[in-house]
Amino acid sequence: MATQPKTYITPEQYLEIERKAEFKSEYYQGEMFLMSGAREPHNLIVWNLAAELHRQLRAKPCRAYMNDMRVRVSATGLYTYPDVAAVCGEPQFLDETRDTLLNPSLIVEVLSPSTEIYNRIRKFEHYRSVESVNEYLMLASERVSAELYTRQPDGRWLLTAVNRLEDSLDLQSVGVRLALADLYEKVDLPAPPAAT
Repeated sequence: MATQPKTYITPEQYLEIERKAEFKSEYYQGEMFLMSGAREPHNLIVWNLAAELHRQLRAKPCRAYMNDMRVRVSATGLYTYPDVAAVCGEPQFLDETRDTLLNPSLIVEVLSPSTEIYNRIRKFEHYRSVESVNEYLMLASERVSAELYTRQPDGRWLLTAVNRLEDSLDLQSVGVRLALADLYEKVDLPAPPAAT
């Protein structure tokens, strides 16, 4: 039984389709991948993070974008929609449409059960190739947990992991301090398993 050959599209064709589409899709190596919606905890964490970034970046030359700002990873050809991207200094865009950011300083992904492995491994590989990205923050949506990877001067990435509501993180790339209690405000998390 013969299989149908895949139809590959160019980045230009992707952008033309995507800019008219009702739903967001990522693009990689000639293929488009439809993105699904997120559950309430995921949405609340993104909202809480965006609110904190907005409050703390108001007087700084930085901008934060929620999940509708597309980011192009030039080195690998990935077009994706991080949950939050921020840039300090002048943002650079693919073209005059200003809907595809090229130089984020910070990228944040909120981990859902269906995306956690992809975000931890494959997406992080892509994001590491963006020279402007100095920090990658992953926030769990099913438990209190934050993992911040910070690019070091020698190119290595340093992990800072916190998992208590009283913990906080300093995002050096944008000059912001985030308290986990603020990020997880009003988020109903599953109860931890009872100790036996």
